[in-house]
Amino acid sequence: MYILNREAFKEFNMAYKVIIDAGHGGADFGATYNGRKEKDDNLDLALAVGNILSQNGIDVVYTRTTDVYQTPFEKAALANEAGADFFISFHRNSSPKSNQYEGVETLVYDKSGEKLDMAENINGALGELGFREIGVKARPGLVVLRRTKMPAVLIETGFLNTDADNERFDTQFSEIAQAISSAILGTLDEETLENQTATQDDFYRVQTGSFRNREHANNMLYTLQAQGYPAFLLYEDGLFKVQVGAYKNLSNAVKMEQALRKSGYSTWIVSGPASY
Repeated sequence: MYILNREAFKEFNMAYKVIIDAGHGGADFGATYNGRKEKDDNLDLALAVGNILSQNGIDVVYTRTTDVYQTPFEKAALANEAGADFFISFHRNSSPKSNQYEGVETLVYDKSGEKLDMAENINGALGELGFREIGVKARPGLVVLRRTKMPAVLIETGFLNTDADNERFDTQFSEIAQAISSAILGTLDEETLENQTATQDDFYRVQTGSFRNREHANNMLYTLQAQGYPAFLLYEDGLFKVQVGAYKNLSNAVKMEQALRKSGYSTWIVSGPASY
């Protein structure tokens, strides 16, 4: 039996390829306000997020890293040819009048599947930094959302012609990049957990205690069973180990671990043959 190190989840990220798209570019400035150009903000944030994702094992492909223009069709084609798993496009919003609106929103082709999960996670992460959360909206007409063959999300990181959003963008730039990156990585971890299964002879289990004294182990065991948990006792390496469940799918073990922690138990996930 071995303890599953949560840091080991990072190695699974190597299986993911993410397209990072800085919206607009070149002669296409995007929105403008008092000399500020959307294309520049988009590129700065896209590069910052892409760097964090790369440091966490994600295979990052950029649609652009300099001030050049590509059509939305070219961007979608690049993503499809790369065989990417996700497409993340960076933009900033604009309104008819200055300082009319503020807030962040994320756009998706339709509100379903992994793209919705990622969009909601990004929106929520930015909301925690003080941005008003406008929500997730379906935009099936946008080429980069319609023509991409993988889940795609377009982030509107505040309004370019709203002073309050610009102040947040500038003064909290590093936090914004980290928040978006964490939301993306968190979503990918959820996908990893859903697909990660044990080997043929092994099972994932949640351990709540390890004791040299059999009586102490029994006390925890009986308490867990009285609370309705499928707990059992395993004697191994001179220790009485109290464990709960035996799951082929890691995501099921994680759900049980979360339930146990809410009940006040200190837990960790282990894996090995179900011989007990």
